Amino acid sequence: MIADIKKTTESKMQKTVEALKHDLAKVRTGRAHTGLLDHIMVDYYGTMTQLSQVASVSLIDARTIGVQPWEKNMVAKVEKAIRDSDLGLNPAATGDVIRVPMPALTEERRKDLTKVVRSEAEGARVAVRNVRRDANNDLKALLKDKEISEDDERRAQDDIQKLTDKYIAEVDKVLAEKEKDLMTV
Repeated sequence: MIADIKKTTESKMQKTVEALKHDLAKVRTGRAHTGLLDHIMVDYYGTMTQLSQVASVSLIDARTIGVQPWEKNMVAKVEKAIRDSDLGLNPAATGDVIRVPMPALTEERRKDLTKVVRSEAEGARVAVRNVRRDANNDLKALLKDKEISEDDERRAQDDIQKLTDKYIAEVDKVLAEKEKDLMTV
């Protein structure tokens, strides 16, 4: 039972860190990367569809993303979806290829993005601590039902605290990497 609780706890904490990495990938730096457009949805014949399902996305150069819709009549819709997204990008269609230049980030914008990244990381830390709390509550329930001894509960809580420390350190590491990436000109 204790092993199951530890395993579940570690799994949830790992998923929290993965979710943080996924969320931070959307915060753009000065460099272009195709993952930036992953969450954009396009109106595809009345159905909202992911951009990657209606077009191929590639890098043209370090500061430009190329989007090539598979159907010519989708060029305008894809361009509009990118322009209307929360990324602040200004795509330009040339024939059947849409070029998405990445504007250089100003110092002020970099600092704003750093604040956003820090709040995302704090949310991940809170999520890890909530997983710890849930695991400790499960252990207390087992102790109350006399399914485990107090010593076993204490050892398991120590193990869960070590897991918590490990994953919070990982969140901090991911945050430091992203901040460094953002502040690099």
